Amino acid sequence: MDSDAPADFIPDALATPLLRLDAGARIAFANAAATRWFGVSQRRLHGLHAAALEQAGEQLVGVLAGPVDAPLRLRAVGLAFPGSAAPRFADLWLTPSEAGYWLELHPVDEFPGTDPAQLLPSALAASLKGLAHELRNPLAGIKGAAQLLARRVGSDERELTGIIESEAQRLAVLVDRLLNPAPPRALAAINVHAVLERVVRLAESDAGWAVRLQRDYDPSLPELLGDADALTQAVWNLVRNAIEAGAGNVSLRTRAEHGVRIGDALHPLALRLEIIDDGRGVPPELAEHLLLPLVSGRAEGTGLGLAQAQQVARAHRGVLVWRSRPGHTVFTLLLPLAVEVADD
Repeated sequence: MDSDAPADFIPDALATPLLRLDAGARIAFANAAATRWFGVSQRRLHGLHAAALEQAGEQLVGVLAGPVDAPLRLRAVGLAFPGSAAPRFADLWLTPSEAGYWLELHPVDEFPGTDPAQLLPSALAASLKGLAHELRNPLAGIKGAAQLLARRVGSDERELTGIIESEAQRLAVLVDRLLNPAPPRALAAINVHAVLERVVRLAESDAGWAVRLQRDYDPSLPELLGDADALTQAVWNLVRNAIEAGAGNVSLRTRAEHGVRIGDALHPLALRLEIIDDGRGVPPELAEHLLLPLVSGRAEGTGLGLAQAQQVARAHRGVLVWRSRPGHTVFTLLLPLAVEVADD
């Protein structure tokens, strides 16, 4: 028992499911209510990384990817023992302690007979398919107009028409994926700085001189195994959010990180890609739900950009984390890098 727990604290006497996590977020103890809730013994839960319990969404996964310095609440998290039945939903309270964390589960019962995780995705999928269908013709028109315009302008303007054409084509591909879902594309070796330069051109075209874009690249980084289009979209979402938050300066920073733990895996080498801005920061009332779909701090915002960036990070076996205060916000993509093994 931690020294920060009361002397008469008896976890097994609680009706609330309670997990004790060690400093690495692995389950060190589960009370009787927790074992009943998950339907497995304490022995099977012991040593399991808490993030492995999250079967719907990525709230807990994202939180446990970085240090937790203060108590926080996660709402309607879908949990289940890996490989067991469909997830059940609970509000979570994660509280730091001297040797790790306490994780309380408060079951959600506001949706009797309904899986709440299926409500938003099904409605969102239907809306996105309708939107994708409506976007097809305008995108084709934009691409065609850019091609015609490129024949009538000088070389300086032709670069801008090329951006319009390539972005219209990229959006058309995304629309096709929404209408006709296909297996994820195979990842290929890419230069992450080429991706960032593409984002810089987009930002300069969008914001002009209103925002100063700074590059702080590590030229020694190896190639990243990834999807260039998906990473472009994810980083552009983060940069555009910074611009819309009133940033006057946005910095793109890359560094190599050694011995990085992402979720339950330890990677010898990873890319740390930071988007740093001096805008208004994340509103406190959105902090708990910032990476969820449809959560936005702007009335005209869709709330899909950060959720999509997080999805891209997960598709690359990485994670998206953030920290923010007024005047200084940092969104960080941590993505594993392949390490070449020298021949004997």
